[in-house]
Amino acid sequence: MADETSTQSTEQHAAPTPRPAHSGPGAGPRTPRPAGAPGGGPGGRKFFRRKKVCKFCTEKIDAISYRDVRLLQGFVAERGKIVPRRLTGVCTRHQRKLSLAIKQSRNIALLAFAARF
Repeated sequence: MADETSTQSTEQHAAPTPRPAHSGPGAGPRTPRPAGAPGGGPGGRKFFRRKKVCKFCTEKIDAISYRDVRLLQGFVAERGKIVPRRLTGVCTRHQRKLSLAIKQSRNIALLAFAARF
């Protein structure tokens, strides 16, 4: 038993293995994407996503009224957040008018600031 305890205390630990300096995105050699992944080789995308078109431009709606609550509710998520234009497909000009109308409508209590829990 004395031999066992003396061998354990005299053992030295090995030095830790060195880590790469940076292991985040863009580090190391680039590898090609697999064929099945989006943007990859043949057979990459399984479906065609249509480009979203602005609802207000197609219907030629120029003024967005803060009183039109039914229209504005379609652009507000159920938690009360304004839905971004990359999800709705609204153009930049109409998204700015839309967010302004939503904020005005919230201030006079036509729309809720947040969802009820």
